[in-house]
Amino acid sequence: MLMVKNPAMTSKRERSSTHDGFLRYRNFRWAKIASILALVAIVAYLMIDVQPRHNGGSAYGYVLGTIGALLILWLTLLGVRKRAMTRGRWSLKAWTSAHVYLGLSLIVIATLHTGFQFGWNVHTLAYALMMVVILSGIYGISMYAALPRMLSDNRDMMTEAQMLDALRSMDRQLHDAAQPLEQRHADLVQASLDQDAFGGGVWARLTGRYPNCATRAAQAEIRRETAYRPNVGDDPLEKIDALLTRKEAILARVRRHLKIKSLLEVWLYIHVPVTFALIAALSAHIVSVFFYW
Repeated sequence: MLMVKNPAMTSKRERSSTHDGFLRYRNFRWAKIASILALVAIVAYLMIDVQPRHNGGSAYGYVLGTIGALLILWLTLLGVRKRAMTRGRWSLKAWTSAHVYLGLSLIVIATLHTGFQFGWNVHTLAYALMMVVILSGIYGISMYAALPRMLSDNRDMMTEAQMLDALRSMDRQLHDAAQPLEQRHADLVQASLDQDAFGGGVWARLTGRYPNCATRAAQAEIRRETAYRPNVGDDPLEKIDALLTRKEAILARVRRHLKIKSLLEVWLYIHVPVTFALIAALSAHIVSVFFYW
């Protein structure tokens, strides 16, 4: 009996695989490897007797420190790795999966390396920067797990370019419809046309709040005036009100789009610079350890 595949179900499975594939890669292969690595480090920490107490300068501490330093250096290569396209065990999906789970294992490895001894020095600075990098990475993973679907739903089959084209088209219609208006009404429409709809700064983009929106202000003022006017045919203010309502709906969609994109990207502005700071602090940590040793 001939079995016919359902294209919709196949497409759905492919999208799901692409979306969460790097976390579930090969049945969580790298999650298992990272867990075993962390577990071995914990068991060794509990079984090895270091006098007077565990510290980074013991033989065990040096082993963990070496593993941790090599892992950090390898993890920073993901940015370089993204530029090469290969398949199989060293595909980008596999590399990203290893990056995530081995990065998480550093929490255990680096903490045990310190022997829980912290102070105001370059060693603790390197540890703190490493934790910031890891936490920002966790935020990035959570955002990529939750927001792409929201981004797709908000676009409603439209691309970013199409949304911006719709906004420009609405501005042209408003400009034409405002020609017969009185000067004070025309000035309200002109303020909406002149304002940079997305110029509220980083905070506005991240929150999606634009309290000084000229389009919203123009619509509110025109509605106050038309509320007490008798209904007449072809009232230009009624047409302007309808166009402003449509423009505000488009603006809301584009601003939600930019907000979601910003939430997806903002973690990189912490993750990448702090990674370079971590490399510098780690280098200082290693040099100082071997200098005093």
